[in-house]
Amino acid sequence: MSDLILIVGDGAMATVCARILADNGFAVRLWSAFEGNADEMRNTGRNDKFLPGVSLPEDIEITTDPDKAFAETVMAVSAVPTQFTRSVWERLRQSCPSGLPICSVTKGIENKTLLRPSEILRDVLDGSPEGDRPVAALSGPSIAAEVARKLPATVVVASENEKIARRAQQTFATAYFRVYTNTDIVGVEIAAATKNVIAIAGGVLDGLRAGDNAKAALLTRGLVEITRLGTAMGGRRETFSGLAGLGDLVTTCISPHGRNRSFGEAIGRGMKTKQIVEETQSVVEGIATTTSVMELADRNGIEMPITKAVHAVIFEGQDPTKAIAELMTRPPKAED
Repeated sequence: MSDLILIVGDGAMATVCARILADNGFAVRLWSAFEGNADEMRNTGRNDKFLPGVSLPEDIEITTDPDKAFAETVMAVSAVPTQFTRSVWERLRQSCPSGLPICSVTKGIENKTLLRPSEILRDVLDGSPEGDRPVAALSGPSIAAEVARKLPATVVVASENEKIARRAQQTFATAYFRVYTNTDIVGVEIAAATKNVIAIAGGVLDGLRAGDNAKAALLTRGLVEITRLGTAMGGRRETFSGLAGLGDLVTTCISPHGRNRSFGEAIGRGMKTKQIVEETQSVVEGIATTTSVMELADRNGIEMPITKAVHAVIFEGQDPTKAIAELMTRPPKAED
């Protein structure tokens, strides 16, 4: 019998992970928090709500039962949006075996606590963000619709424990999904979260038809902001020029499939946040993350003008054109 891996979540990335793991010969079980979604996936063999037209592995097991979910599993994959990670894993806590390795594929920062996804998992399961739970974070340029088509993608998996990072690497690596390892889980998770904020700004530029020069400048200066915050929080500078930083930033800012960029584009075209969210099936992680990143910047004394502008547009009703004008007319300074 093949080793069994549990995927917690039923979104697009959960579906992609299920396909990757099945391709690698693992038995796959998917836990959904919603009976209706689970029934639809069982009946259709697809997850059309979040990844239309993509088939689930033929022998995948789908459950909403927490106790059944963890039976005989050797690893769990957490594919739940950041702001729901705590509530979902609190439902699963009593059923999750102590010491079970967990690989998070979530990108964001929890509101109020300002915890990264791996810290949320440890806080819920171990009682402290600094717990002993073996946790890894997988991130990088990995648009779900492309990976589902087995187009080539390259990502990084990070953990303070190199053994856990290598195990996750071996679990996920395929001929179309290359995985590097990294011990800088702080940097990888900060980069994964903050790039979504910059991607919203990139979408705003697209909506305003601001041009390629503006987009290039945004990515460059956005990476500066990401690196400033990440290194202040203990991440390594080189992580932010790697796959989790620059790589994911580029993809998220240019892909027509990116939810954060698409949200920003709608803002740039004049739509309001509430309307866009109501019309979007998937969670736009960057919206909530913008608030958390602003708080982290204030806590660490880091200047993040692009993030501040995104926050002003989303939450304070500032006109996007005015926000760009204010960025362009900031006092002159040397490039850092």
